[in-house]
Amino acid sequence: MNDTSPFFEPVGSVARHEVITCDAQATVHQVASIMHERSISSIIVRRDGAEVGIITDRDLRAMLADGRDAQATRACDIMRGPLFTINEDRPLYEALYHMSRRRTHRMCVTDASGKLIGMVTGTDLQRLQTRNALGLVLAIERAESVDELRSLHDQVQKTAVDLFRQGLYIGELVGTVARLNDLLLVRLIKLVRQDYPTLTKDCAFLVLGSEGRGEQTLATDQDNALVYADHLSAAEVDELARFSEALITALIGIGVPECTGGIMARNPEWRRSLSDWKHTVHKWYTTPIPDHVVHGTMFFDMRRLYGDPALAQQVQQAVIDAVSHSAPFLARSAANIVRFCKPFGWFGRIETELKDGVRSFDVKKNGLFPITEGVKVLIQQKGLVGGNTHQRIEMLEGAQVLTPKQARNLVASFDVLLHLRLKAQFDALAAGKKPHNFLSFEGLDRLQIGQLKLALQTVETFGRFLEQHFQLGGMR
Repeated sequence: MNDTSPFFEPVGSVARHEVITCDAQATVHQVASIMHERSISSIIVRRDGAEVGIITDRDLRAMLADGRDAQATRACDIMRGPLFTINEDRPLYEALYHMSRRRTHRMCVTDASGKLIGMVTGTDLQRLQTRNALGLVLAIERAESVDELRSLHDQVQKTAVDLFRQGLYIGELVGTVARLNDLLLVRLIKLVRQDYPTLTKDCAFLVLGSEGRGEQTLATDQDNALVYADHLSAAEVDELARFSEALITALIGIGVPECTGGIMARNPEWRRSLSDWKHTVHKWYTTPIPDHVVHGTMFFDMRRLYGDPALAQQVQQAVIDAVSHSAPFLARSAANIVRFCKPFGWFGRIETELKDGVRSFDVKKNGLFPITEGVKVLIQQKGLVGGNTHQRIEMLEGAQVLTPKQARNLVASFDVLLHLRLKAQFDALAAGKKPHNFLSFEGLDRLQIGQLKLALQTVETFGRFLEQHFQLGGMR
């Protein structure tokens, strides 16, 4: 790892590796004495040999403010649990991400066996923030205006370019972009919500498509939706509509393009009550006309980003129930994907098109789309849910839908195509243009062209597999 990128160092590299503990039945007076003697601001509480909670100096102050007797009160009476933990091998950005979302200053660090080996705190991470992505995460969390977030959105793109040039593994890079974009959007929601103090909490904001899978790159537009409880009054629904309009306008304002297909929460068809979403999902999957296939496939990747998790879970369950009983939908979806699995023309040459007068290849439409969507339709058929493309390929291998060789080839090809897509986007940024998905053959060396051909051969083979798997020979 490049020394200038502590953002991706393992948590274990900064975690303190001495864990101070106390027994759950110890008095608070004894706990405070241990913390004072060891000059620590928190202590882990153990019961029957297991770590069950934590006490911080703030907990001690709160107890004293309540007038409780430190000699009579036990550690288990004021501890907080369960513990938030993270594996020592995970990157630091994950620790900061979870700490920010949970509004906590510390996380416990475990080894591969789950044994507690240390603790990482906000202070540890702040020492590393300087000019790196950790500082960017903190800046997003502290942003107080849409203008600040607009500037930070630009910094996310610049950070992604820097990490790409440092040779960061493509999966970590894409995951980082997705997490930073999540933080931006959550912070934006909170800022916009300040103008709607009476806005209901009985709703959930959903992200769809590549954002739902956590596979965003720089040229990704927004795809999102909103679900709200059935019991809301007309006035509450109207306020949600105004909030959604303001949110999407603000999102466009910070630099996230609007969806050309209108898949955004400001549009009524993507902002529905729970029962309406259930009905709509059922209609999509039982009547697989082209628009329904597109919408149902996009919605399958839904992920709750903000709001009531129970509402999102019920919508997701409706999707799972509907797709598991819709063989025609899956067949139509697979047939649509197979059309994009023919990247070669005469004499085995890659099919290209002219883009601004340059021979170019749309790496998203004709490379990544067949893999991500083909893997998705197989996952749907198996009744599985969640995960990004890598994880879904692994699930399909585990379910013996794909052979180990097929899985390895798909992962390798996906990574090559994603790397080339990012290269195209970063080259466009460097030239002062908007990020796009077109590979210019003039900008590729022989090795990259060879990698592209091998990856597209996998796409072509995968298309034939889908055609046989879903028996599409007779479909028109």
